[in-house]
Amino acid sequence: MNLDEATVELLRRLTPQLVATLVRRYGDFARAEDAAQEALVAAVETWPRGGVPEHPAGWLHTVAARRYVDQVRGEVARARRERVVLDTTPRDALVAPPSDAEPPRDDLLELFLLCCHPALPAPAQLALTLRAVGGLTTAEVAAAFLLPEKTTRQRISRAKQRLREAGARFALPTAAEQRPRLAVVRQVLYLMFNEGYSASSGPDLRRAELTRQALRLTRRLHDRLPGDAETAGLLALMLLTEARAAARVGPDGELVPLAEQDRARWDRAAIDEGRRLVEWSLAVAPPGPYRIQAAIAAVHTEAPSAADTDWPQVLALYELLDRLAPNPVATLNRAVAVGMVHGPAAGLALLSEVESGLLAGHHRLHAVRAHLLELAGDRATAALAWRTAADHAGSEPERRHLLRRSATTGDPDHSQRR
Repeated sequence: MNLDEATVELLRRLTPQLVATLVRRYGDFARAEDAAQEALVAAVETWPRGGVPEHPAGWLHTVAARRYVDQVRGEVARARRERVVLDTTPRDALVAPPSDAEPPRDDLLELFLLCCHPALPAPAQLALTLRAVGGLTTAEVAAAFLLPEKTTRQRISRAKQRLREAGARFALPTAAEQRPRLAVVRQVLYLMFNEGYSASSGPDLRRAELTRQALRLTRRLHDRLPGDAETAGLLALMLLTEARAAARVGPDGELVPLAEQDRARWDRAAIDEGRRLVEWSLAVAPPGPYRIQAAIAAVHTEAPSAADTDWPQVLALYELLDRLAPNPVATLNRAVAVGMVHGPAAGLALLSEVESGLLAGHHRLHAVRAHLLELAGDRATAALAWRTAADHAGSEPERRHLLRRSATTGDPDHSQRR
């Protein structure tokens, strides 16, 4: 049976609090997450017939708590050690909450920090966050990253086992521990957003469901930590980037680069909110990497056309970003800004810094080189670089765009490569 989109969104919204409440009540993340998933399955099976209950959160908590207790009781029957645990557990701790009881507190931050525990590798953190906090099923998590469902199920299962072995607790870490854990949470959310905004592979340019999830979760994290400037900066960056999404895709799903986008199609409400967040976050604390990237995105939104972009300001922000959080992607983007301010030869010279690192062979490195060569008037070499970029692109719409750029720049082999 199928649920309508509104009910699916309702379940996704309720899932993190459901998991968090169970973990807080019983203390075992693996069992709590399994029980929550069983309650969601029960909802999918019964709600289409009987309708959404009057108190859906209470309904889910009641079902999940019963499933949890069933799990514990079943395991107790098979193992003496588990029986001792159950016998020493206060009975009132095993009683499900009233069906009309709403969750008394917001446990989202604790759940985020648990899913992004340092004992887990990054892929496991991401999968667990999508499943437990994002409310995606295992099949949806697998589809989002084009992985086999079996692989994803094993990854999630191992992550929960690792949390148990590491003695991970559902509680706020100390202030000293929170800062690096929050950095990981933001990194996971940004990774989720980027994969949705620019799909690394597959037939579509973007996966809107991933960007929506990342935005929704980041907004909730910001609600929980309204004074955290870097989280506000991350939310601003996502809003200012997603505001361009409609203009970034052409009628046939093709990529429309920033310089060619119809800026009248940009989402002005999202831009206004993003810019307010940037201004506030930069005023209350020294700049961080997400706030600087958000400021760069804000500069682009201020320009009425690509030609009117304040490239010296963009370059200054990239230079600051490269000093604060040096990474090859920032250097690559800085090369574009250098090319726009100081000429393409200067931009091409900067590319040498990233040619032998993590970006070696990446299609965006070749695309930036092609762009700068085209600006320099070397159309023949630029055409070859555009074609090389297309050969390395994983996304089919991006590959077609790069081939078109190669053709319009003068690639004689274009007709054989479409």
